[in-house]
Amino acid sequence: MSTTRYSVAQLAERFALEFRGDGTRVIDGVGTLAGAGPSQLSFLSNSKYAGQLAATHAGVVVLNREAAENCPTAALIARDPYVAYAHIAALFERLPAATPGAHPSAVIAPSARVSPSASVGPHCVIEEGAVVEEGAVLGSHCIIGQDCVVGAQSRLVARVTLVKRVTLGKRVLVHPGAVIGSDGFGLAFDRDHWVKLPQLGGVRIGDDCEIGANTTIDCGALEDTVLEEDVRLDNQIQIAHNVYIGAHTAMAGCAAVAGSAKIGRYCMIGGNAGVLGHLEVADRVTITAKSLVTHSIREAGEYSSGVPLQENRQWRRNAARFKHLDEYARRLSALEKDKK
Repeated sequence: MSTTRYSVAQLAERFALEFRGDGTRVIDGVGTLAGAGPSQLSFLSNSKYAGQLAATHAGVVVLNREAAENCPTAALIARDPYVAYAHIAALFERLPAATPGAHPSAVIAPSARVSPSASVGPHCVIEEGAVVEEGAVLGSHCIIGQDCVVGAQSRLVARVTLVKRVTLGKRVLVHPGAVIGSDGFGLAFDRDHWVKLPQLGGVRIGDDCEIGANTTIDCGALEDTVLEEDVRLDNQIQIAHNVYIGAHTAMAGCAAVAGSAKIGRYCMIGGNAGVLGHLEVADRVTITAKSLVTHSIREAGEYSSGVPLQENRQWRRNAARFKHLDEYARRLSALEKDKK
């Protein structure tokens, strides 16, 4: 059980929320509507779960004003219950304490600069010219390559590799297995073999970004690959060389962006979606899951592609007709001309 405890009234005051019910009830954790107990806080932001509200045993529920009318327990009323829950739940997150200093097994190059307040975990390697700023935390087995910078208060959870010329801003969170600054896929074909193009740029990641587990971000070929502030990348995402991603954009797992594409600000890209190289996507664009962006998008909005799931026999019949679509279009065009 968490040792962190707040009364409902304290939570309401801290986060500027209205409360109804017993303000003295003490909360020491969070849970789902169906699973929370009397000392836990839950939330309702999706109407699909409204049926669970009447039977909840949570000590307090974060919800909107309309749903609060049917809440059987204490309520914290928020304009956006999901956002309010995110702020409150952070109070109960228990992160392992990071001890300043370097573990005896860490290897730190003489020319590297590591702040005394930074924490460097077991078996980390910090190479020549690298910088680890104040309050940064490197989990076990991280590699900070030559001339890389880890910004203040950033946290690399474990086994993170910054290959070369990578700059992380402040408060960047990088999850295990991520590789940032590896070579982009730059090749030229010379008659009968490939010639590798040198990848001479770096990677610049802004403040408050989050990079998911096993995500890869390639260094630029000439200029840098760039993520502006507050970009959020899920697990197993591929960001190719010279991609530029605008601030506050979020991408779900297994998405991929090809080289030199530019993604605007406040975009949302669904899981397993792809963006082809050298395209531009405007600000505030949503790409739904498994979509493929094959042309630049100039206006904000929601975009989709792909074939919806169908019963297999129906899909096979439709697939057999795909190769005839051009023929059908030509025949239809001819018929329309004949009618005129």
